[in-house]
Amino acid sequence: MSTGGGHRNGGPEDSHREFSPYIELDRSAWAALAHETTNPLTTGEIRSLRGLGDSLDLDEVQEVYLPLSRLLSLYVESAGKLHREQESFLHQRTPPRTPFVIGLAGSVAVGKSTTARVLQQMLAHWPEHPNVALITTDGFLYPNAELERRGIMQRKGFPESYDRRALLRFVVDIKSGKDEVEAPTYSHLVYDVVDDQKVVIKRPDIVIIEGLNVLQPARVHDDGRAGLSVSDFFDFSVYVDAGTSHIRDWYVERFLRLRETSFRDPGSYFAKYGDLTHEEAVAEATRIWDAINGPNLAENVLPTRSRATLVLRKDRDHSVRYVRLRKL
Repeated sequence: MSTGGGHRNGGPEDSHREFSPYIELDRSAWAALAHETTNPLTTGEIRSLRGLGDSLDLDEVQEVYLPLSRLLSLYVESAGKLHREQESFLHQRTPPRTPFVIGLAGSVAVGKSTTARVLQQMLAHWPEHPNVALITTDGFLYPNAELERRGIMQRKGFPESYDRRALLRFVVDIKSGKDEVEAPTYSHLVYDVVDDQKVVIKRPDIVIIEGLNVLQPARVHDDGRAGLSVSDFFDFSVYVDAGTSHIRDWYVERFLRLRETSFRDPGSYFAKYGDLTHEEAVAEATRIWDAINGPNLAENVLPTRSRATLVLRKDRDHSVRYVRLRKL
């Protein structure tokens, strides 16, 4: 964990440059931004938000997520002001302001789901925007039967395994101001989309969309035209980052914990792993990472980091070491 109190432009790869489009603050400098703000979450609430393997505690929430929630609240407030200014400029009453959409990306096992849940709870405590919805893109994966039909079951989580048109329609509907929007749900127990369950969001103030590939650029069609991407409709985006070797270790550690918990459930898709020995489980988790999650991170997820408005860089112990924010 960084203990310095300074900040500098750019990230480690930009340190030799005098100018950079980013501002980077170490842990203590970032934490100091919240010294006059009260943490709205209790220790019990924080414990309930913690993901498997995450070391989220009161200090992490106070020093990292409290300043971030305040910054995001300022962005939401500014978007509302801009909406009112636009109404005045157009000399007409426009439809109500659409929800503020936050995209949240990062690797498998990096802790982005915990980050999303914490931000949802903290943002909802600000009186200006009490209705905060959280949607994960897992529900927009093609069902397993369709993945099998396409021969890409072993590439689940790669961009081509998602119904990108459905996801784009969902985000477009949100930013079009529809009163009610539905999203499909996904069960990690059965490792598949649940056909008869939907998540319904009604006129939220903020929508957080969390997933591996939410910062992917638009695809270029055969005729050279570029389509729209989901991230075109984001008002702010966050990338949860860490060293690849750390993430790989976290994935193996999480697999071992799941082997002792949900993998024991007879209804789990992964019940076949429940009786593995420790050594066999480590070997299988390592194989899955090296064959699927590692290549997906390197080829598809990590290249989108530079597209994020803000990067949270984690250390080996899961604590955030520094924050990189794009300049305005």
